[in-house]
Amino acid sequence: MKIIVIGVGKVGYAVAEQLVNEKHDVIMIDTSKDILRDALGSLDAIGINGNGATVATLTEAGVSDCGLVIALTGSDEVNLMCCLIARKLGAAGTIARVRNPEYHTELSLISESLGLTMAVNPEHEAALEVFRILKFPTAINVDVFSKGMIDLVSFEVVKGSSIAGRAIKDSFRELEFDVLACAVHRRDDVFIPNGDFVIEEGDVVAAMIPPREIMAFFKAIGNPVKKVKSVIIVGGGVIAQYLVRELESLNMSVTIIEKDRENAKHLSFLFPHANIVCADGTNREVLLEEGLQNTDAVCSLTGFDEENIFLSLYAKNASPNIKTITKVNKIAFQEVTGILDIGSVVYPKYTTADKILQHVRARQNNVGSSVETLYKIIDNKVEALEFHVAEDSLVAGRTLLEMKLREGVLIGAVTRDKKPFIPHGLDKLMPGDSVVVVTTITGISDLDSILEE
Repeated sequence: MKIIVIGVGKVGYAVAEQLVNEKHDVIMIDTSKDILRDALGSLDAIGINGNGATVATLTEAGVSDCGLVIALTGSDEVNLMCCLIARKLGAAGTIARVRNPEYHTELSLISESLGLTMAVNPEHEAALEVFRILKFPTAINVDVFSKGMIDLVSFEVVKGSSIAGRAIKDSFRELEFDVLACAVHRRDDVFIPNGDFVIEEGDVVAAMIPPREIMAFFKAIGNPVKKVKSVIIVGGGVIAQYLVRELESLNMSVTIIEKDRENAKHLSFLFPHANIVCADGTNREVLLEEGLQNTDAVCSLTGFDEENIFLSLYAKNASPNIKTITKVNKIAFQEVTGILDIGSVVYPKYTTADKILQHVRARQNNVGSSVETLYKIIDNKVEALEFHVAEDSLVAGRTLLEMKLREGVLIGAVTRDKKPFIPHGLDKLMPGDSVVVVTTITGISDLDSILEE
C-alpha cells in the first residue's frame, strides 16, 4: 500500500519504520530537511521536504492514488488540515494525531465532520497503559482484548514462585484459574511455550487471563500483591493530565510535581483533589519531602528520557518495594532500559504505531477475518492480535486439534457471546468468535494465515 506520513518526529519515525518493515511504499513529508535526511539514512522510503498541509506538497507526494495519509505533526490543527485536504484530493483514507485534552471529548464529532478514518492520541493511549499497570502493579504490562474481557498480562517470575522450575502443564494445571502462558522472555530469547516448557525464575511471562482473576492469580503463584493507593507523578504534561482523570475513578491519592509555575497553576484548577507541587521533581529533597518513601508508586513522565530513567532508579533505591513506571521515547535507550531496574517502561510512540499498524493490516484485508486489535510485546519481538472469525474462514468449525498451526503461533483466548475462555484441543472456533493469537511471526493480517497449509 502507498502510504504518506506527514511529520517525521518520534512518533512519525516509529510509524514509518513499522510500515517500511512491512513492505509498504512510504512517502515521508516534513518541513525540516535535517530530520528527513536522518530518517532517509536508515529507512527505505521517499522523502519530501515541504508543508503537508498544502495542495502542492500533497500533489507532489501522489496523494490522489494513495491508500492512506497519516498526519503526525506536533500540531493538532495542522494534522486535521492535512487530512481534510488529502481527502479532498482523493486519498482513500486519513489518520490524524489529535493530542490536546480539550479536543478529546469531541474526537468522534471531529472525525465524522472531516471524514477521518481514525484519530490517534499517543498521550491518551500512554496514559491508559500506565493506568492499567497501576491497577495491577505486579504486572510489567497489561494489554486489553475483547473490549476489556480478557487481558494479556506480562510479569516477572520471582524467586520462590510456584511456577518456577516446573513444566507449564503441571504448574498451571494446579491453579484454579482460566489462564494460559502465551510467551516467555528469557534473557535474549523469546519462546512460544508448549505444555512441556519449564519456566525459570527471572523469566518474563505473558499470560492470557480475565481481569477479575489477575490479582488472585499473582497471589496463588507467589508473586507479591499490593494495591496502589498513592502515586507521585513527576511531570505535569498531557500524559499526566489524561492519567489523573483515569486515576480519579480509583480514588487514589495523587501528587503531581511540575516545575513550570503556569502549568502547575493550570493543573491545580483542573484537579482540585490532587496535590499539585510546583518544584523540580528530579530534586532528591523534593521527592523525599513529598513522601517518596511512603508512596506506593512513582510515574516518571517528564519530557526527558534521561530524567525519567534516573528518577525511577533513584525511587527504587530509596524505596525498593515501590512500583515505578518510566516513560521513554528514544529507541536508543531500549537496550539500557532492558538491564536497569526501572520497573514498567511505557513507549508512547510504539503504542501509536501499533494502533496504526492494526488499521493498515485490516485495510489490506477488507474481506475475511482481519486484524481487530494488535499489540507488540516483549521488546517488539512478539505480536498479540485479535481476529473476528468470518463465516468463510478456514478455521471456522474446526477444533484446535484439527488445525495445523504454523510454528511460533499460539491461540491464546476465544470470546464467544461476550464470554471469554482459554481454548483446549477439542474446542472449535466458530463464526462470530473473537480469537486472540500470540505469535513470533511478523505481518499476519488474516486469521487464516496462522495455518500451515
